[in-house]
Amino acid sequence: MSTIVNLRQIRKEKARHTKEVVAEANRAKHSTLKSAHKKAKVVAEKDAKRLDGHKLDE
Repeated sequence: MSTIVNLRQIRKEKARHTKEVVAEANRAKHSTLKSAHKKAKVVAEKDAKRLDGHKLDE
């Protein structure tokens, strides 16, 4: 015989799990230091500028 499952509890558990996944992603995204974030932005801009400098003229 199969077990009885309360669907309301399963829905709530699934909602908690998805909420935790989103929270973990936000923690990873927003937990960087301001100086590290600025440095990454400067490096990305510098790389983009270097790449544009190596383009061939048509």
